[in-house]
Amino acid sequence: MNTNPSRPRRGTTSRRRRVLTAAVLATALLGSAAACGSDDDGDSDSEASGMSQDDVLTITTFGDFGYADLIKQWNADPDRPFTVKETRVAEWDTWKQQLTSGLQAGTGLTDIVGVEGDAMPQFLAEGASEQFVDLSDPDLDGRWVEYRYEAGQTADGVQLGYPTDAGPEAICYRADLFKKAGLPTDRAEVAGLFGTWEDYFATGEEFVKKVPATKWYDSSGSIAQAMLNQVEYPFQDEDNNLNVDDADNTGLREVYDTVAKYSPTLSTQVVQWNEDWQANFTNDGFATMPCPGWMFANIKSSAPDVKGWDIADAFPGGGGNWGGSFLAVPAMSEHPEEAKEFADWLTDADQQVGAFEAAGAYPSNVDSQETLAGENITDPYFNNAPTAEILANRAEAVPPGVPYKGTMYSDVLGLFQTAIQRVDEGDSPDQSWDTFVQAVDGLG
Repeated sequence: MNTNPSRPRRGTTSRRRRVLTAAVLATALLGSAAACGSDDDGDSDSEASGMSQDDVLTITTFGDFGYADLIKQWNADPDRPFTVKETRVAEWDTWKQQLTSGLQAGTGLTDIVGVEGDAMPQFLAEGASEQFVDLSDPDLDGRWVEYRYEAGQTADGVQLGYPTDAGPEAICYRADLFKKAGLPTDRAEVAGLFGTWEDYFATGEEFVKKVPATKWYDSSGSIAQAMLNQVEYPFQDEDNNLNVDDADNTGLREVYDTVAKYSPTLSTQVVQWNEDWQANFTNDGFATMPCPGWMFANIKSSAPDVKGWDIADAFPGGGGNWGGSFLAVPAMSEHPEEAKEFADWLTDADQQVGAFEAAGAYPSNVDSQETLAGENITDPYFNNAPTAEILANRAEAVPPGVPYKGTMYSDVLGLFQTAIQRVDEGDSPDQSWDTFVQAVDGLG
């Protein structure tokens, strides 16, 4: 797997996006989706389309994007040309099914929809030119980190999603349980324990010997996901050909074998996001977990009264990015101009800083990242950890373009996680791998 921790610092040159040509702009999916001329304050010509503050623009997100207060702020301003209502779905998998069904039916979706980053390649490939509005706008050139911006584009450069957050990963840990095991608790010392995956697992084996009632990490699935984020081509090659052959794709098989090896001793062996996983936050069920910024809100909501959580500025093997989402506008929206305007406003610098402060969603917006770095924001829940600084450092460690997420990434990832789950439940690792390979072959 790719464990290169280095990444050049982003400068003004790397921030520049290629300006879309007139030919690309001409591919706009709906004539009414042309840029509405909004500025940083969100002013626009929305009223010309017939919307007023009595009219409602709708948006659906999943998890917690940190938008609740921002939407209240928008709606409280009497000068805004319309009001906004957000629907929040608890989990992406549930929302993905509803989103896919709505796109296929051509009806039933809100004006703006959240799309999870791992699934974006699939949506870009599946009839995107008919299903989504083109959000291309040269005036927004340079707003986002380049790799995130381009991840919302079709192959011919049409922008179908505005990036919201990114998912640079650190390690969250229970300092109180580390103390119980005789391990260092200071976050700088703890970071020294997590230089490589070998270090991370070795420390875990030491921990569970001292605290046998507690497992080392929250789930096999989360560790598999974290390690996959460092494999250059986990499921498909650069031409989008499926490749899960263990002779050719040694990085993928290495992740699988490693997670299977440590499943009996270090993992809770529960499925991430289910009730048992949730319960382990409050019963000292585990001591560490991979932690992108958006995970902070999940930890706080799952264990509001648990003391001892902290964050190490480290990630085994260097760096990895887990998650990060987009805002897109379905072609069925009756208010595409206003939807584009509001998605623009939500992903501008001030609003992305607000989303981070509310939910830990580390922004893809370049100016937001610089603002957070300057403010040195800390989080009292995590022992006053400098969360903005930590995530900025973790973002710098992410190798560009790794992993490659092809058109089938989300589907194959689901099959891979199911294979890991079977091992947790007692199946032979080799047998479960063979079942996974057969299932992937069925996708082709």
